[in-house]
Amino acid sequence: MKQTYSVNIGGMSFNIDNDAYMTLKTYLDQIEAHFADEEGGKEIMDDIEARISELFQERIKGPKQVIDLNDVKEVMKILGDPDEIGETENGESSHRKEKFGPSGYRRIYRDPDNRILGGVCSGMGAYWQIDPLVFRLLFVLAFMVFGVGLVLYLILWIVIPEAKTAAQKLEMKGEPVNISNIGKTVKEEFQNVRDRMNL
Repeated sequence: MKQTYSVNIGGMSFNIDNDAYMTLKTYLDQIEAHFADEEGGKEIMDDIEARISELFQERIKGPKQVIDLNDVKEVMKILGDPDEIGETENGESSHRKEKFGPSGYRRIYRDPDNRILGGVCSGMGAYWQIDPLVFRLLFVLAFMVFGVGLVLYLILWIVIPEAKTAAQKLEMKGEPVNISNIGKTVKEEFQNVRDRMNL
């Protein structure tokens, strides 16, 4: 019999056993120490905790209701070692390229950063690695020729969720959702906001 704790990670409540709690706490403390002095450190930690919460939700199905040490180790393997955060000299992440989740597939989202209207075309472009201009032209052509382009666009706008977190933006592009990439994405968002304010 093991002692369990109720913890709040990324806005979700989880029951976690003692060994898993201690390992996860140490892991999160190391990540927080790394990003403590950086701009956007709190936002990076929030996105990392949100990703941990998503991964934990995938692991508690059926009768299993407690996160154990194996679950924490799997999540740590997916996110990467905090000691390896950063980039190498040639600009590539020091993490090996691993899939961001058990399925290894991309997810489609609306892209709020490169949108003209709702971000449908830019999200589809990121998902299929095609210039969003191609999708924009296809929707205009479908509207002009068949008259359904606008209706189809509005339906997709409603159905496809917007990529709000750094993890969702990485999934949309098919990049691994690990600590290093989440940190890099949040820093890029801060830089984009700063650039827009300086215009």
